[in-house]
Amino acid sequence: MALRVARKNRPPAENGPPNRVRIIGGKWRRSIVPVLAIPGLRPTPDRVRETAFNWILHACGGSLIGQSVLDAFCGSGALGLEAASRGAAPVVLADINSTVVASLKATLTRLKADGSVSVIAADASRLLSGYAQSRTRFAVIFLDPPFGLGWLERILPLAAAVLAPAGLVYIEAERELSAADCEVHGLKRIRADKAGQVFYHLLRRNIDATVA
Repeated sequence: MALRVARKNRPPAENGPPNRVRIIGGKWRRSIVPVLAIPGLRPTPDRVRETAFNWILHACGGSLIGQSVLDAFCGSGALGLEAASRGAAPVVLADINSTVVASLKATLTRLKADGSVSVIAADASRLLSGYAQSRTRFAVIFLDPPFGLGWLERILPLAAAVLAPAGLVYIEAERELSAADCEVHGLKRIRADKAGQVFYHLLRRNIDATVA
C-alpha cells in the first residue's frame, strides 16, 4: 500500500498500524514483510489482499506466472511482493520515499528474490509517463495513491496508457469508482468492494474502447 504523508482524512486503524504483514500465498507464503513506522504508511489488510488476489487470479485464468506487474505506490510492498510470490515477473515496486525503498531492497535480499523483482525510488506520474514513452506495458498495475490529493484523477489515465491488452488495474481509493469513471479511460470495472472506508476495485482494459 502506498505511502500517505500527512493525510488527515483517512480514518486511523483501531489498534494502530501493524509493524509487519505476512505474504499469504505462493513461494514466499508466511514470509514476514516489515511495515516501517512512517506516518500514513499502512499495508492492504490481509482480508482485502486475499480478496483482491482471488479476483486477479480469476481474471488471469488462475495464474500470475510470467505476468508483468507494476506497484506504483508500493509502500510496504505487500501487493507487489504478493504478486511476485505467486510467479509474476517482472515485478516493479516503486515509491517516492527512499527509506521505504531501502527497506524493500533489504526484504528482497532476505527473500532471496531474483532479478525479476526490482525496487525503485520514483514519482509515480513521472514513472508512468516514462513507461508510456518507452512503450513498456504491464499485465497488472496496482494503484494505491494518497487519498484526498487528486492523485487518482491524474494517475489513472497514465496507468491506462501502459496497460497491456486485456490488462488489469487494481485500485484502492477513498471513494467508489463508477463505471463511467473507468470507461472514460478505456477501462471496465469488473469487481468492486469496500472495507471500512476504503473502496477497492479491479478494472480491465476495455477491448471495445479506444484510448487516446
